[in-house]
Amino acid sequence: MIPRALNQKTARDLPFEAFLDLAAGIGCVGVEPRNDLGRPFFDGIAPAEAAAMAKARGLRLLGLSEVYGFNVWDDTRASQIGALLDVAEAAGAETISLIPSVDDRPTRALRDVMRDILALAEGRAVLPLIEPIGFASSTLPRKAELVDAIEAVGGTGAFKLVHDTFQHVIAGETELFPEHTAIVHVSGISDPTVALDAEQDGHRVLVDAGDRCGNRGQARALLDGGYAGAFSFECTEPGLIARPVAAEIEASFQRLEA
Repeated sequence: MIPRALNQKTARDLPFEAFLDLAAGIGCVGVEPRNDLGRPFFDGIAPAEAAAMAKARGLRLLGLSEVYGFNVWDDTRASQIGALLDVAEAAGAETISLIPSVDDRPTRALRDVMRDILALAEGRAVLPLIEPIGFASSTLPRKAELVDAIEAVGGTGAFKLVHDTFQHVIAGETELFPEHTAIVHVSGISDPTVALDAEQDGHRVLVDAGDRCGNRGQARALLDGGYAGAFSFECTEPGLIARPVAAEIEASFQRLEA
């Protein structure tokens, strides 16, 4: 069995406690709570209490998501990242997720931003993760550029990346960086009639027999490359979110593990 995890986006309508119960019931090692679901982290439960609830179910808080547009750098963005680090520390979460801009706002040079983030995270027991987004409009579509920046700022070990199987495919990227990867986000596109592009971002589903994102191949290559972290389903298809999903998630994990 691979280390299983669940991103809260996949079960966004569940209350936090029910989300934890779902993850525990399908054998997850941890979860990724979010702040972009129209309500606060942990449904407003205090971070320490949320941590205790997760621990009681044998779950780790693998990471908190997210700050969007981290490279649109200004005092507001720095404050948002600092606040996310604070919540993560208070909850004992292992990482935070930072997402590059995919809009037309001007961005600061990636390496300069990363140096400032290093300063914000210094002395904290929380690892900043950056997730490249493969859209044509993305300011950071490929992992190779991020890995170059991590190494250039002396951030190896102080930064890691999120490998998203959908974003990897639509970016047209083939190279994997298992040694730089802290978590893998898994989702698929099964409809054979649609293009594999950014327009499908809101319709990512669990991994089934029609998966066009090559999730099993990506997982195998990452594992063969030494990756030992969790695989977390991050699905966005509205119909999936609206129905009970435990059995379907279990089946998709089993397909991935096969």
